[in-house]
Amino acid sequence: MPKSSHSKRSRSAVSKTEKRLDVLPRPASLEGKTAIVTGSSKGLGRAMALALGEAGARVVVNYYNGKTRAEETCAELRQRGVQAVVCRADVTRERQVEKLVADTEKKLGKPDIVVLNATPDQPLLPIEKYDWAFYQSMLDFFVKSPYLMARAVLPSMKRRKWGRIINIGSEVFRRGIPNFSAYVAAKGAQAGWTRSMASELAPWNITVNMVSPGWIPVERHDKDPKSMKDAYEALIPMGRWGVPAEVGGIVSFLASEQASFITGQDVAVNGGMTVC
Repeated sequence: MPKSSHSKRSRSAVSKTEKRLDVLPRPASLEGKTAIVTGSSKGLGRAMALALGEAGARVVVNYYNGKTRAEETCAELRQRGVQAVVCRADVTRERQVEKLVADTEKKLGKPDIVVLNATPDQPLLPIEKYDWAFYQSMLDFFVKSPYLMARAVLPSMKRRKWGRIINIGSEVFRRGIPNFSAYVAAKGAQAGWTRSMASELAPWNITVNMVSPGWIPVERHDKDPKSMKDAYEALIPMGRWGVPAEVGGIVSFLASEQASFITGQDVAVNGGMTVC
């Protein structure tokens, strides 16, 4: 019985797919790449820096306050065989961002991956207790800083036609948490910036994505009331807390060639607290 043309086309499509899969690098391989992780001296930023380093990237540990912790994170990376340096910079200030990128190029090479994680304190207050200066500080960290960092690294990324920009968002935007209006509004603006930049930069093979963790306790949560933690944990569909390494894992994946066709996405890492 003659074989149908449909089956021939199907086999042809499969063989092309198999051939493509054969040439992809091992998962999350970042060998030869240079990554800047802003605000990476501790907490989730530290976990992201470690994950990128474990995947083979050279890593810039950025901090503004907390030199000792930054040096400890850098030392841990080096103990694991990762090329790493510490760079101090306030990533909401134009000249300091430019110096951060210049220092990165001098010490580790041109940045291929930028993870925008730096964040200020985030007090929960009713709107009457905020002032515009505080709102502006949120916008500075979550809109101005991504803009400044992108503007500094994009010329090189565009020339090489490869780049990864990863914003660290938060589940609070989707959940609309009350008494948190300044932070939620700024995170919403950051999400919009991510989507627009993803469309704008796609022709240069530069992906722009967002990772939005839930509440994953790190050092700065040590003094939070246990009752507050218990109440949140009870809401998590998976019935457990997330850990920083799980955020580091998705950041490492989005930075890799395995995620080359993923852009403009907001990936929630929160055990099902928000679903799309």
